[in-house]
Amino acid sequence: MAKATYEVNRNIFQAKALQWAQQFEQVCFLQSNDYKDDYASIDAMLAVDASEIFESDSLTTFEKLTIFKAKHSSNWMFGFFSYDLKNEIESLKTSFPNPVGFADAYFFIPKVLIKFIGTSIEIEAEKPSQIYESINHYSSTESIADFNKKIKRRFSKKAYFNAFHRMMDHIKRGDVYEVNLCQEFYAENVELDPLAVYTKLNTVSPTPFSTFFKANDKYILSASPERFLAKRGDILISQPIKGTAPRGNTPQEDQEIIHTLKNNPKEIAENVMIVDLVRNDLTRSALPGTVAAEKRPQVHTFKQVHQLISTITCKIDQSKSDIQVIKDTFPAGSMTGAPKISAMRLCDQYEISRRGVYAGAVGYFSFNGDFDFNVIIRTILYNKSSKYLSFHTGGALTIEADPEKEYNECELKASAILKTLNTVLE
Repeated sequence: MAKATYEVNRNIFQAKALQWAQQFEQVCFLQSNDYKDDYASIDAMLAVDASEIFESDSLTTFEKLTIFKAKHSSNWMFGFFSYDLKNEIESLKTSFPNPVGFADAYFFIPKVLIKFIGTSIEIEAEKPSQIYESINHYSSTESIADFNKKIKRRFSKKAYFNAFHRMMDHIKRGDVYEVNLCQEFYAENVELDPLAVYTKLNTVSPTPFSTFFKANDKYILSASPERFLAKRGDILISQPIKGTAPRGNTPQEDQEIIHTLKNNPKEIAENVMIVDLVRNDLTRSALPGTVAAEKRPQVHTFKQVHQLISTITCKIDQSKSDIQVIKDTFPAGSMTGAPKISAMRLCDQYEISRRGVYAGAVGYFSFNGDFDFNVIIRTILYNKSSKYLSFHTGGALTIEADPEKEYNECELKASAILKTLNTVLE
């Protein structure tokens, strides 16, 4: 494929490019919303149309994906891992239906890749100039994120409290010491413009791992603030989030909330537990003695919430393939609890819906060996054919957890999506 670079008005060209991309069956748009850290590598990327596709048949997914990736090692590859892949990794099962209909994993090799770098774009395609002209002269009417339904709760408050107390019984017995209890919110017979909804969601809640992903009739519209796992050269990086607080109404109130969050024993305990879990996961892929908690925990401020984020790194054992590294750490410990397998088993037992893509990961493998995947949270999942819309929220339960506070935290995490859809919970 050829490459060409152009100077553009970033906002105008990006909006046109996203609208132009909707004619294709495969689209992945990743953007950082100008958040920077030591491991950031892109402003934004748009991958469009597939020359090759991998779709899981729910059997030996990681092994088959390893073969697929090896065949295309000199290419960029974009896609997602569903949370339900835990069933292949461990002796677990998911008995609930899959109304959104996503596969357990889906990846594609793009025919067109557009990188946004400051005021420049780089187009990688068979005929970059043709792509540039098509987008630059693209004309369409921007649609509105119309939504005229109330969102239903899969868990009633009573049922959530019951599940909470059952989980607490397991914590008191020592079966787990932290577990992430999640709940689904959904709507049926929904007709909407996914791109318009994503654009509004990104305005309401701009985050470092924002994603628009289209696989035929299925959409991931994500405002994720969390990195699951990245590779930069011979370094692996995981940045789990545990600890959430609302934004204040004034700068002074914000500072008071940040101080409280940084010194909240429960939130810090949650974060430390997950750091230990991630460190343990990374040892499977690390050179001995290289796993380190580089930064823990720090408050990061987003438009909707404050979060406690830790950073764990290691040097990769070069005998491990990228897919094996992900399998060794999947799913994200921040979305399970600890011990990990016991926590996932309890989630299967007491949650009353399939997580599916939620709590999985979406991102890319680069041609140069690097990769970066988020944790799929704060995310709308939509099946255009079945007209089913879904999103989950959750929170970590420890021995100090309070059911009312945990229930309210789930609603706080849903606030950006509800604001985007201009609706309320039924």
